[in-house]
Amino acid sequence: MAPWTHTYLSPQTERRLCCASREPAQNFRQYIDTAAGTNEYLPQTLDEWWNGEHIRRVRRQMLAGELPPECEVCDKKLLNTDVYRDYFWHLFKHKYDDIARTTDDTGYTSMQPVSWDYRFTNLCNFKCRMCGPMLSSSWEAEARMDGKIEPWMETPVKQAIEKFQKDTVEQEFACAVEEHRVEEIYWVGGEPLMYEQHWRYMQRIIELGDGPRIYARYNTNLSRIEFGGCNLYTDILPKIRDWQICASLDGTGAVGEYIRTGLKYDQWLENFKQGIAVSKYRRQMRIDFTLTVPGLFEIRNIQKLAADLGVDILAKVTFAFTPDIAMSPLFLPRDILHAIITDVLPDTSGPMRDVLMNLIKRPTFEEEYPEDYAKARARAKRRMERLDTARAGMPFVDTLRDTELAKWWESIDTNSS
Repeated sequence: MAPWTHTYLSPQTERRLCCASREPAQNFRQYIDTAAGTNEYLPQTLDEWWNGEHIRRVRRQMLAGELPPECEVCDKKLLNTDVYRDYFWHLFKHKYDDIARTTDDTGYTSMQPVSWDYRFTNLCNFKCRMCGPMLSSSWEAEARMDGKIEPWMETPVKQAIEKFQKDTVEQEFACAVEEHRVEEIYWVGGEPLMYEQHWRYMQRIIELGDGPRIYARYNTNLSRIEFGGCNLYTDILPKIRDWQICASLDGTGAVGEYIRTGLKYDQWLENFKQGIAVSKYRRQMRIDFTLTVPGLFEIRNIQKLAADLGVDILAKVTFAFTPDIAMSPLFLPRDILHAIITDVLPDTSGPMRDVLMNLIKRPTFEEEYPEDYAKARARAKRRMERLDTARAGMPFVDTLRDTELAKWWESIDTNSS
């Protein structure tokens, strides 16, 4: 249902079918993209994109019963087993019959988007180890200090992006709000609860009387729950039809704070408990757990925390489409990874168990990228060591609570070119 209901925009104003869609870059390559862009900034308006050739081709393929290559993340369950495709079907299956009536043979549709994932900026107060400048202004600031200026960060381009966001993107969304065309919003970032736009538009939706129609979904680090005197739990969520908060937490205590630089675990826990207090059913508050290498040894802790709080876990694996991502469990040798999973698997259930079972079936980076893996492994270790030097706290090796894994990590020769 996504190509008939949903619209996505990255903080750099790249448009995609959704946040999990694997497509060639339009301007600047995102971590998930299949090919680099031109690095020339030529943004598209929603009107230009919504019935452009790319999305019309996807619609034609779907109508013909074919799988578009953009959809492999859901089809192959590369991120998690509770796939985005099922989410859109659950939410918008009542619109299914409208497709035949509104879509012609070219893939053009007169349906308009009702589901929005607009990331108005990369503003974020965290520097999570598996993130980067495109999705975090804190990462961007660090990259600038290191002299690592990506094309979209160049001053004239950055200014053009900000102008397009303000003059075009915000107007697109504001128009949908004023015309009562918003049914679902995915607030994600950056850090969406730092977005001034979140608080302004949600209050406006409520003012317009559309709260009873809106489903709002959040993916947030939950470091704040108030802005300008407005409280998320008392002033926003009780006034809309339904909501869900997926609060990111990839480890407890010091390990969680290592993985997500900026996290204050005790504050996160307090903010999460306040959400539980106003929730009406179990699914509204969920722990969003991204499985990393350090997180392999936090699985039992996260499961115990979820059980103690009486909430569910949304479990997924670190996204990686190159072999030099040391935070991904698939970075590890098969024998070490599978030994760790085999040890913890009997103590897991639900989505956590599903993710681990799926991980066992997938090729490791060593198997998927046999020619590049040795050099990629050295690059990955150098990068982690640079981060350890730049940031206070424990080093990466201290998060590896497995003797064989620690030995393997120490054996990686960073001098490999």
